[in-house]
Amino acid sequence: MLKSGFSRLDITPLLGVTIPGYFNKRTASGVLDPIYATAVAFDDGEKRAVIIGLDNIGINQIMLDEIRNIITEKCKIAREGIFISCTHTHLGPGVAKKAVNEGKEEKEIYENPEYTAFLKNRLCDLVSIAIKDFAETKMYYIHGRAENVAFIRRFRIKDGSIKTNPPLGCPDVVEPVGKADEQSSLLILKRSGKPEIGIVNFQVHPDTIGGDEISADYVKFVRDTYERSIPNSKCLYINGANGNLNHRDVLGVNGALEGYARTEHMGRKIAMSVISNYHAAKKLDGDKISFANKSVMVRYNKGKESEIADALQTVKMYREKSPETDEEFQELKKVVPMYVPKALRIVSNIDREEKELYLSAFAVGDVVFAGYPGEPFTELGRYVKDNSKYKLTVVSCCANGFEGYFPTSDAYEGGYESDSAYYIQGSGEKLMEELTKLVNTL
Repeated sequence: MLKSGFSRLDITPLLGVTIPGYFNKRTASGVLDPIYATAVAFDDGEKRAVIIGLDNIGINQIMLDEIRNIITEKCKIAREGIFISCTHTHLGPGVAKKAVNEGKEEKEIYENPEYTAFLKNRLCDLVSIAIKDFAETKMYYIHGRAENVAFIRRFRIKDGSIKTNPPLGCPDVVEPVGKADEQSSLLILKRSGKPEIGIVNFQVHPDTIGGDEISADYVKFVRDTYERSIPNSKCLYINGANGNLNHRDVLGVNGALEGYARTEHMGRKIAMSVISNYHAAKKLDGDKISFANKSVMVRYNKGKESEIADALQTVKMYREKSPETDEEFQELKKVVPMYVPKALRIVSNIDREEKELYLSAFAVGDVVFAGYPGEPFTELGRYVKDNSKYKLTVVSCCANGFEGYFPTSDAYEGGYESDSAYYIQGSGEKLMEELTKLVNTL
């Protein structure tokens, strides 16, 4: 007998925490809307698993290892059955454990240490509450389409180059490079005597607002719209393969909504794309849980010898200037010898050769959750969905790790994503193939 449980807890930080995601320093100055951690736990009588959705930009692998180990110890769920997925909101606090050099000694430090300590304890509470909420469950699913919500953000320009996020209406744009995945999906968990749970899956960057006020971005409106529209329901949102997608309609197909109005529009449209098909939901067979993680070695994307001097000089100037605003960063770009994201990547990788990354998957009956530890291009997510043996495949970005962009091989011809990608050309396809194998061998 399959059981599932739900919980949601507020994880809004105190003001003053750092907010990553841009190249100018940001600290939280206010709260547009609270951010949350949401959990759905499963139990088949023999195994337990839990999927956690966090309104954070991403949590790196070493930090998530600590969190998963704590949940395993306190909540008695196997480490491989803990699937932590960040929505990737660009208005969520930084949570990372990272190494820094102090003289000849390397030390590990926490970003926002007080918030990180709070979050660790909060997630244990979250899982414990979800387990206490267990109720007998039957599963259903729906596919939908959310059109003109996610847009390819990489464009070929008239001079033949590739540009990420050109200005709206840019006259030099020839065409988008790629095609947005507009498929949405919904897993419905109908529970005996308890609110039903909807798990919504779509793919687009939550970076529609800007500024420095805490927000879950469009994800808030996905959840709110779903829970208002379906009586006695709870909602978890899982963001998919969004590395080359955002909300910016460069070609002007979908009007001029910007900022918070755009955020609300996107969230409602994503939710309604599955709610509109709610009546046609199909039953999912099976109730057994299986899960696995897979380690994959990938090589770092190192700079050429001829690029290292410029990269070092660029990073030195960037760190000395430490731009506080985007205007300061734009001025800095005019005088540094190299594109800053590329320089940061080259300097970071000078002494690195390869890294072990985690791929994560767990299945419940005929639905599977498949996680990339970063931001894969949408084509890589679509491939896993198209080649999965399961009736419903939920692909997640930023799952059990946060290792930057995973572009497709052809995207290394240019653009922000490949310039800043920490791993070599072909890494995206390698992870895609290994994740597909992992899913199909559960």
